[in-house]
Amino acid sequence: MKTPCSRRALALCVLSASSWAAFSAPADHVTVPTRGGMPAVPLITDVRQTSNRITLTWQNACGPYRVWVKNTLGATTWTAITPAQYSNTATLVITGRQAFFRVSGPSPQFAGSQACLECHEGVHNAGLTTAHSRAFQTLKNIGQHNNPACLPCHTVGHGLPTGFVSESRTPWLRGVQCENCHGPAARHAANEMDPALRPRKDIAGQLCGGCHTGGHQPTYEEWAGTGHATVTDDMNPASRINACGRCHSGSARLALIRGEDPAITVAGDANLGVTCVVCHDPHQNTAHPHQVRYPLRSTNDYSLATSDGFTNKYNPAINVCAQCHNHRGAAWTSSARAPHYSPQYNMLLGTVGELAPGFTPAGTGVHGKLEKQCVTCHMATKEYVSAAEPAMTGHSFRVEAFDSCVQCHPFPELLAQFSMGARAAQIQEIKNLLDRWATTKAPEPLRTKYGARAWEYTTPGRLSSGGSGPTATEQAQIPDAIKKARFNLYLVVQDGSFGVHNPRHTLRLIDSARALLAPELAP
Repeated sequence: MKTPCSRRALALCVLSASSWAAFSAPADHVTVPTRGGMPAVPLITDVRQTSNRITLTWQNACGPYRVWVKNTLGATTWTAITPAQYSNTATLVITGRQAFFRVSGPSPQFAGSQACLECHEGVHNAGLTTAHSRAFQTLKNIGQHNNPACLPCHTVGHGLPTGFVSESRTPWLRGVQCENCHGPAARHAANEMDPALRPRKDIAGQLCGGCHTGGHQPTYEEWAGTGHATVTDDMNPASRINACGRCHSGSARLALIRGEDPAITVAGDANLGVTCVVCHDPHQNTAHPHQVRYPLRSTNDYSLATSDGFTNKYNPAINVCAQCHNHRGAAWTSSARAPHYSPQYNMLLGTVGELAPGFTPAGTGVHGKLEKQCVTCHMATKEYVSAAEPAMTGHSFRVEAFDSCVQCHPFPELLAQFSMGARAAQIQEIKNLLDRWATTKAPEPLRTKYGARAWEYTTPGRLSSGGSGPTATEQAQIPDAIKKARFNLYLVVQDGSFGVHNPRHTLRLIDSARALLAPELAP
C-alpha cells in the first residue's frame, strides 16, 4: 500500500521493529525551528524507545496524520500502521525487526492573507502595517527576490505545493503573512466551522527561530542561550502558575495580560520560557520600536509581588524589562528569604533599600536617565560582516559591546572592571561584618545553633551555605539594624551589576549597611 498522493510525508526515522500498536498523547509546541515559520508538512522531532515501545513525535500545522512503515530501505511500498489522527505523537509497540517510519499529513494548501480578511479584519489590517508584510520588498530592494535561499522566510510556502512561486505567478503570497506562523489555511477558509481545520497557534520561540536565525540575524541563537529561554522549576502547580509564572512562564504571562486565569487556560502548559511574543506583539505595530509591547524607558517606581493580584498592579507603561526585573515587594521586615534575583529596575531608579540615619537618597542614577535605559547597554547590535563576523541583534541581553559608554567614559571596559572589583570587595566586607556579628554578638542560642548563619534569612541567600537560617520565630531575636544591613547587602548582590546600574545608590546602600552594623559590633 503506497502513501496516498494527496498527502505529503517528510518525517522519516529508522528503528528495529516488527509489530505496532498506537497510543495518542497531547500536542506539543514547535520544538525545531523551520524555515518559513510553522512547519507545513510533518517533521519528526523526537524518537524515544522504552523497552518494547517507540514514541514518535512530530510537528506540523494541523492533521490528520498517519504513521507509515516499511521493513527495508529498498522496499517500494509503505504500510499505514496507525489510523488517521490529530495528535502529533504515536507510541508503537515494537519487536526485533528493522523498520523505517514516516509520518504523512495533508498536502499544504495556502490561501494568502486575503482569505483571512473576512473573519479577522482587525488583525489582518494591523498586520499589513508591520515589517513582516514588507519582507518581500526588502528582498527586492537588494535584488534578491528570486533567491531560493531567501524566499522561504520572505514569502508564504515557497518550495511547497500551492506556495509562492514568483511575484508574477503568485503575488498574493508575497511577504510574511498569517500562514507563515499559523500554517496553511485554505482548507480552514473553505470550512471555517470545522475545528479540526483551524490553523495552529503557538508562542514557542522556535516558531520565530526558523527565520530569525543565522549569521545575518542570529536573534534565535542569542535568545536560546539566555535564561529567558528555559524554565528551571515546574510552573504548572497551582501555587506557582499565577505567582511565579507571571515572569517565568511565557504562556502564563500572556494569559494574564489577556485577563485570563492561567491555572485554567494554560493548565499543564506553563513550562514555556519567556519567548519572543511575550515582549513583542506579532500582529501589529505598537507605540514602541520593533513591535515591543512596553516602553523602553520609564521612571515610575514599580514592583509586582508574587502575592499581588496581577490585574491590580500590572502597568503596561513600565519599562519592558522592569515588568519582571523589579524587587517584587521586597522589604527589610521580611525574614523568610532574601530579596528575589530581580531588583534591577528599582536599583536603577534608587527606590529600594534602607538608609541609615543621616544618609540621604541618591535617587535615579545617570544610567536610569538614558533614553532606552536597559536596552542601551544590554542590547548592543552590529551589522553582519562575514561568516566569521556575524551580526549581533542584542538578544543575548549581555553587555557585549561598550560603544554606548564611550560618550561619557573614555575607557569603559577598564572602568567597569575597576568599579565591579571595588563593589565585590565591599560586598565581601559587609558579609564579613555580618558573619562577625553572628559568631560574636548574636544571641547565644542563635550563635550556638547557626554559627555564621545567625544573621541570615530563614532560607539563606546565596552568600551563605551549609544549612538553614534562624526560623520565623527565631528571627525576632535579630536586631532591626542587622535585618536592614542584610537587606541592603542582598539588594546589591541580587542586582548583579556590582553597582553599574546606579553607582551612587549602590554605594549609599553599602555605606548604610556599614553604619547600621557599627553599633551592633561595638565592644
